[in-house]
Amino acid sequence: MGKPKCIGILGGGQLARMSLFAGKRMGFDIAVLEKEPGSPAGQLTHLEFTGTPANKTILNKFAASTDVITLENEFIDYRILEYLEALGKKVFPSSGTISLIQDKLIQKETLKKNNIAVPAFTAVDHKTDYEKTAALLKLPFVLKSRKMGYDGYGNALVKNKKDFEKAFDKLTHRHSKLMAEEFVKFTKELAVMIARTRKETVIYPVVETIQKDHICHTVIAPAEIKKNLYDNSRKAALSSVKAVKGYGLFGIELFLTAEGKILVNEMAPRPHNSGHYTIEGCITSQFENHIRSVLGLPLGSADMVKPAAVMINLLGKTNQTGEVKNYNKALEEKNLHLHIYGKKSSRKGRKMGHITIIGNNHSKIFKAALNTEKKIII
Repeated sequence: MGKPKCIGILGGGQLARMSLFAGKRMGFDIAVLEKEPGSPAGQLTHLEFTGTPANKTILNKFAASTDVITLENEFIDYRILEYLEALGKKVFPSSGTISLIQDKLIQKETLKKNNIAVPAFTAVDHKTDYEKTAALLKLPFVLKSRKMGYDGYGNALVKNKKDFEKAFDKLTHRHSKLMAEEFVKFTKELAVMIARTRKETVIYPVVETIQKDHICHTVIAPAEIKKNLYDNSRKAALSSVKAVKGYGLFGIELFLTAEGKILVNEMAPRPHNSGHYTIEGCITSQFENHIRSVLGLPLGSADMVKPAAVMINLLGKTNQTGEVKNYNKALEEKNLHLHIYGKKSSRKGRKMGHITIIGNNHSKIFKAALNTEKKIII
């Protein structure tokens, strides 16, 4: 019997862990490369490589163990992906796609060039750019790191010049290049997952996401919006993936504005927090279609198995170990699906796991999920 195919994942966090579960269930090997041993995904595979992608010795060993390579975050320099492609490895998404996504200014320019509606934006190169930025975008506006930003890290709301100068200094420590965007008055934040191969595309339901301290906290599937807005969201998401010549799995975040417009906020070339509900809520989870898409296999259905699903992130409530302190209380809800990510330590606001409830009625399962989340101590 031949050796099973091996999928290499750059990164070993919870997204890699859940993709690993899906891949293992289908009979594939998974290799992960993460800077520290015992990562959430690394705990579950004998092919755990410890180091950074910039370390060519480690990277070469990792690549040699794989048949195809994917990633769980967009922060790996696209030139490293080019190097892997030069070794003859298939990488999904490709280095070309990542080069259009990981710099948020280039991402927005690419989307705009393809006639996709996005918030107004501009590059910010100097600390003296406040006046022209404020004139272009009006106050308030959002100052952003062009790279390395996630969960609100790398963003700052600017209401005046003092805010701008303080944020400029703080954000340039994170990444040297900045951009600014108009502050969008939205009525809902939406998201869509898309899996795409050369042969087919699967679009998941449009969902509503609710943030807590800039971190995705709650996902309601499907989003309760008018059909034309639902259809426009799916269309904008698919156009965004095509604009970056994307193959693999993508999460697209959108704004529904007070005027009823759909604007693309950001896109991620990987599994996404807004798609965690798909594990129990859809016929084929985002993670299984992630595996299928990078291997070029037929994609599974994204149809929901029940009319409604609610997912809530379990954010750290203590600065202790990463285990649930009260499983008995946590599991009192009979319809609950509990996912714990295996992180060694918890801290306030850290994503430690998530819960999902599926059912026939949004409001009923939303209330049950909220009540359960409050009980869980992690």
